[in-house]
Amino acid sequence: MLDTHELSRRPGTMVEVAKVVKAPADMGTTVIGVPEGDDLTLGLRLESVMEGVLVTGVVRGTAVGECVRCLDTVSQQVTVRVQELFAYPERAQAAEESGDEDAEDEAVLVDDQADLEPAVRDSLVTALPFQPLCRPDCPGLCSECGARLADDPDHHHDLVDPRWSALQTMLEQSSVSDETKES
Repeated sequence: MLDTHELSRRPGTMVEVAKVVKAPADMGTTVIGVPEGDDLTLGLRLESVMEGVLVTGVVRGTAVGECVRCLDTVSQQVTVRVQELFAYPERAQAAEESGDEDAEDEAVLVDDQADLEPAVRDSLVTALPFQPLCRPDCPGLCSECGARLADDPDHHHDLVDPRWSALQTMLEQSSVSDETKES
């Protein structure tokens, strides 16, 4: 929450705010996000305008997740721009009463407090990678045994085409019978 009491109803007034806050829960996706309680650095400008208080600025944090190919931990710095107009309650009510369809989605000041969390969440989550990678050329895991392909680039499995499996079985049986004859 940002206190906007100093700016209230004085258009043209501006305050700059720099602070570090703890990240709330669910600041990301299931794959990557800023862990709850980690630091988010805010650099904001609060400007009083006729309709309310305009908040613009930058939010920085560190997102942590898993590589979608090899499941290693991924840590990535995230910097996003935030811009939100927090309307005065009476302006928001007047807009709603006049039939403005967008009025219910508007951010509203409550007791001169601006709740920036939804705006930060919207900006930050959309800036996170949809499929995070530990490195761009990550080879991932073997689809047969789950081995990390980065650890063993020559890793492979000799798989027999299922159409030839009957011949493979016959070959294995003949090698077993050859071994018993030799003994």
